[in-house]
Amino acid sequence: MMKSIVARSYRARTVFARALREAKSVPTVKAQRSDIVTVAAAAGAVAVTGSLGYYLTCVLGQPDYASIRKEIEDILEDLDYDDGSYGPILVRLAWHNAGTYSTFDGTGGSSGAGMRFAPEANDAANAGLEVARNFLEPIKAKHPEISYSDLWSLAGTVAIESMGGPTFKWKGGRKDISDAKECPPQGRLPDASRGADHLRAVFYRMGFNDQEIVALSGAHVLGRCHPDRSGFKGPWVNSMTTFSNEYFRELFENTWTVKKWNGPLQYEDKSGNLMMLPTDMEIIKDPIFKVYAEKYYKDEELFFNDFSKAWMKLQNLGL
Repeated sequence: MMKSIVARSYRARTVFARALREAKSVPTVKAQRSDIVTVAAAAGAVAVTGSLGYYLTCVLGQPDYASIRKEIEDILEDLDYDDGSYGPILVRLAWHNAGTYSTFDGTGGSSGAGMRFAPEANDAANAGLEVARNFLEPIKAKHPEISYSDLWSLAGTVAIESMGGPTFKWKGGRKDISDAKECPPQGRLPDASRGADHLRAVFYRMGFNDQEIVALSGAHVLGRCHPDRSGFKGPWVNSMTTFSNEYFRELFENTWTVKKWNGPLQYEDKSGNLMMLPTDMEIIKDPIFKVYAEKYYKDEELFFNDFSKAWMKLQNLGL
């Protein structure tokens, strides 16, 4: 038994070291080593990027988050859009906005709303998210006192709750950047065609562990992939607008084979209606990821609890 424990510990350390090396290779903004210079630069950035938000708060007052939340809830469902709800794409917007964070230099994260500028908006990983951003513009126009960063984060969080997910202790206070030069480098979001080491590199860079990676992957229970956006096609589950642990049930109970089509590598079930991405399959192929996936497959309450914590950690990155 002791040999088994030692072996697992060595394997875990090896996996972590490999992922950390790759994480450090993911684009980051170069920072000065001097603590004094770093603190001064950060203070200057806050002074510049936070000025508009500070002005609006002084003139217009604090955002009425309760009213904004209600307005988001009221417009989520639309039978003419996709699977009948804007919820899934709002979750993707909130996730992609926050998922640029780097613990190595403190750049990116939930504050910023860099997708308002071309460098981040044109990142291939963000294709199609203009739909979500435009959808929220009427609310932003009505409530100019709320930052885009807060609006996007709140919209994604409210969407999860409205689709039957866990409740969150969401808080505001995110500031928007004011210039494209402040956008984080491209290439920080996950590439669905890659393997477990890539997932760890991306999520470790943000400060997440293996359990949190698996929990956040459970958000694939919502929505579908679109060929004109990600290149992939299809939903992960049959109930695309209901938050549950069905994603994990499909991973373990369904049979997945390589889809034969003129598109990127993805997997399909026997019906051909459902799909999984290469990164999804890593959740049950990787022995460490699989342990957590099995727990969430068997215990939805545990999944909801762990997802709630991981989602709020994600939404507070850089706050």
